[in-house]
Amino acid sequence: MAYEVTATRRRPKTFDELAGQEFVVATLKNSIETGHIAHAYLFSGPRGCGKTSAARILARSLNCDQGPTANPCGVCPSCQEIARGASMDIIEIDGASNTGVNDVRQIKDEVLFPPNAGRYKVYIIDEVHMLSNSAFNALLKTIEEPPPYIVFIFATTELHKVPATIKSRCQQFAFRLIPLETITGILKATCKELGIRFEDDALFWVARESTGSMRDAYTLFDQVVSFSDGHIRSALIREKLGLVGLDNLNALAEACATGDVARAFTVIDDILNAGVAIEQFIIDLIGYYHNLLFLKAGITRASLLDYHPDRFSATVLQSLHTVQLEHALELLLALYRDIRYSVSPRFELEMVISKLCCLDQWISPQDLRAAIAGVQAALGGSLLLEGVPVARPKSLPADAVSDQQAVYTTAPSGAAAVEPRSVEGGPERRNNLGSLSEGFKRMLAARESGASSDPVARESGASAPSAVRESGASSPSTPAVQDTSAPSVVQESDAASQHTPELRDHDGQKAKKVPRGAPKKAAHEEKIPQVERVLRVFRGTIVKHTQSE
Repeated sequence: MAYEVTATRRRPKTFDELAGQEFVVATLKNSIETGHIAHAYLFSGPRGCGKTSAARILARSLNCDQGPTANPCGVCPSCQEIARGASMDIIEIDGASNTGVNDVRQIKDEVLFPPNAGRYKVYIIDEVHMLSNSAFNALLKTIEEPPPYIVFIFATTELHKVPATIKSRCQQFAFRLIPLETITGILKATCKELGIRFEDDALFWVARESTGSMRDAYTLFDQVVSFSDGHIRSALIREKLGLVGLDNLNALAEACATGDVARAFTVIDDILNAGVAIEQFIIDLIGYYHNLLFLKAGITRASLLDYHPDRFSATVLQSLHTVQLEHALELLLALYRDIRYSVSPRFELEMVISKLCCLDQWISPQDLRAAIAGVQAALGGSLLLEGVPVARPKSLPADAVSDQQAVYTTAPSGAAAVEPRSVEGGPERRNNLGSLSEGFKRMLAARESGASSDPVARESGASAPSAVRESGASSPSTPAVQDTSAPSVVQESDAASQHTPELRDHDGQKAKKVPRGAPKKAAHEEKIPQVERVLRVFRGTIVKHTQSE
């Protein structure tokens, strides 16, 4: 007797044998028992989940000598002919090969003749979405008002391609992917039927690779059986099919978690020398980190994990947190997309593995934002980055500086941080800067009188004006205040010349710039009225404003 593949030999022959489609089975059985048989059915769902098998079972139930019955006998001539595909009343059509109007016209002519031996003439059109629009339109009238002995059963894997006019004339049944546990149980029963020894992990891997398709599971099962010599083992499957294996993945992940780059590269070399394809290696590594992410979330379901939770490395789970695992998945997914156009996929892989070895040093944007906010809160608002919202400095009143008018900068290296100051607003706003502004005014008054009121300047032996140097470093207790009551002259540095707003006098004329290298004013000239030095910080550069009447 010729060999018959497992998918064909174990094709379901009754509704009870149809696995994983409880809703479809219950609905069809009830409709047959009550006699509510529709003239058109539309079965949709992924590949290998039982659409064509359900259509044949329904045809057998309608034409069984004991029926119509929900449990066909399988021994009567009608059931046997349908099982062999020799029944004249069951017409199976491949929608991909019969897409034109002429094919549909032939169906329209045939439905006028009653069935040959059975009660119903059943048309099973597989992959119906492949029909052309003209063929669909030609079929509309026939499936809407067919003769009472005609039943149409359409099957498709792409329901969205079927016109709405066809869907509205059919009873629709959505087939689902078969659960992993169900496929594993069926494979175990198949092994016992054939007398084949097996390991649970090996059959679990076959079921997982089938991705919910029973036909794919049977096909892969036949391939595994052919080289297993009557004993299906996980190690043999990895060796013959070029799989990485959980032990190798654990070793690689532990090396990356501990930052051992040399060991990680050694593991990669051993895996690739064993014949594992780089694409398959990356796929397995993505699945491994994906499972770690599930374990971090407390998910231990076998249908979501590729292995038992206890088999994953505890070192890796303790070393990495969720955000780092997400970043690792982003790197690996980007790697899988990039190797298609890479000069050397192995170089790309090794570079990503090197990044995974430094995963414990990677800081997420959320952590960085939180760290900056913490530093800002500790320094009272003197250190900020653009776009990072933080709390208002405690030294300023709530109404002193608004969120739109405050400019926050980062002090340059080696320079003291400067408090935020107001860019716009009237004199009343600038006069409400609080105790820091009052301290600045006292310093200016002491300068005019020739004495220093700045404690830092007194301790260093320098006066208040000399304590503020031209190098760009400002004292933390010296806020920047700008007075617009008198004309101003600005001396800008090269770094801030593009960002510093122009100063104008009361007449609206642009203030003149002091050329570089100009002689400084004499000591007696600094005591004239309205002499004031304004320190201004804009994007890390200190600009000095000298105002005179």
